[in-house]
Amino acid sequence: MSVESMDHAPTSFPSHRLSIVVPMYNEVDNVEPFVTAVHEALDSYPHPWELIIVNDGSRDGTQQALDKQAQLRGPHVRPIHLWRNFRQTAAMQAGIDAARGDVIVTLDGDLQNDPKDIPSLVDKLLKDDLDLVAGWRQNRQDAFILRKIPSRIANRLIRRITGLEFQDLGCSLKAYRADVLKRVRLYGEMHRFIPAWMATVTSPARMSEVPVSHHARTAGESKYGISRTLRVVLDLLAVNFFLRFAGRPGHFFGGMGLGVGLVGTLILSYLGVLKLLGESIGGRPLLWLGFFCVLGGLQFLTTGVLAELLIRIYYDRGDVAPYHTSHTAPTSDADSWHRRT
Repeated sequence: MSVESMDHAPTSFPSHRLSIVVPMYNEVDNVEPFVTAVHEALDSYPHPWELIIVNDGSRDGTQQALDKQAQLRGPHVRPIHLWRNFRQTAAMQAGIDAARGDVIVTLDGDLQNDPKDIPSLVDKLLKDDLDLVAGWRQNRQDAFILRKIPSRIANRLIRRITGLEFQDLGCSLKAYRADVLKRVRLYGEMHRFIPAWMATVTSPARMSEVPVSHHARTAGESKYGISRTLRVVLDLLAVNFFLRFAGRPGHFFGGMGLGVGLVGTLILSYLGVLKLLGESIGGRPLLWLGFFCVLGGLQFLTTGVLAELLIRIYYDRGDVAPYHTSHTAPTSDADSWHRRT
């Protein structure tokens, strides 16, 4: 993964179609300014693009405002309305599913991300043949306690667990190669873990992070706070499991089973020696601890075996594999074999 400055403006693009995916929740005051800002930023964009705005169950008139903009701007503005608030990750996944472009850019709809950064991120993605280019808000215009502290804690935890050296995983402004992004399914609070999930289907060397602009919110209310750090910790456990043990869950549960069972065995062995020496052990809490540790170890081992059976069934279906290859140039059948001359 590399971090580079994006002071330059893109001069030309490889041919592609661009889909911009934006989740919105109760942002009625930002709808018209945001759609206008995107059109101004992409006024001279040389390739086809579409704007997909996912209304995540808003109740403040966001739906009506989006429909109005779609009528005014044309069919390339595509609002999607979810029937209730499914939260940002689900809304982002809905937009990704609907995207038709070869390149997908995601950003927030509160105008804190600057749409003018979109061409530069796409330029970096395509010219350097990357799968992900993430924005880095070096000069954040947020409240220190409510936004910056939770973000710093979350980013530090994510870097420590995943090993990815991104400075700002919480920035929604990112550009993706669509065929790679669509191999990943998002749920929970996983939108902030997208680089980690993408590391399961592509190399971290094909990811980059670049500085982008960031603006203070001028309308609407922030939906973030300290509580999201707790949700990040819970989702981080799932990320760690899938990154390290998705193809070998028996090692995860088996390791815990062996550890817990060993502790129980040592405790019971110690108590057995005391019993042979004539001491009473029937009323000791340590006896119960040893018993339940052995029982828990056996349960972990059994769970590991069942998990291995499930993962074998999953891979034996034939439509998935425990690995991913990079793109290689196609060859004809006649050219794909070595022949003696």
